[in-house]
Amino acid sequence: MDEMAQPNFTAPLDLTKVLGARLRAASDGWHVVFPLGGGTHRLWLPTEPNERIPYGVKLPLDEHFEARTRAAERLWRALNARPLGPFPGSLTPQQRARLAMALRALDGHLEGASYRAIAEVLFGAARIAGRAWKTQDLRSQTIRLVQLGLRLMHGGYRELLRPRHRKRRR
Repeated sequence: MDEMAQPNFTAPLDLTKVLGARLRAASDGWHVVFPLGGGTHRLWLPTEPNERIPYGVKLPLDEHFEARTRAAERLWRALNARPLGPFPGSLTPQQRARLAMALRALDGHLEGASYRAIAEVLFGAARIAGRAWKTQDLRSQTIRLVQLGLRLMHGGYRELLRPRHRKRRR
């Protein structure tokens, strides 16, 4: 046998009949947004959607490859009525809590509050009172939270929208 037999795994996808699908023609092809399997999926197609065309996934080997692979897997799972799994861009509860604290710290900073006053609101006055403020760990943490809030305010919030990369060890 010269060729290896390729299994034929297909999931039907007629984008012209998917309920709630939004199709838009653009100069670079077709953009499709559709709900399926409890998630919202976004596709780019070089030609108009057609039920007779078998679709495949083309993933460039770039810095976003891992995120694209996870998105393709979520689409495959939705097409095959499997659980999608966690959303790849979701923040952990600890990350959400830190961002909320950073925004609260930023609000205090923009209102002219001192780091000590901000720390008392964030961590409670009981944890601040009676300790040397200049050497307290909560002082450093408060300063870092204000700095994070300022970075977010000056455009750093866009980083929250980009897929995060795992740090690679060399």
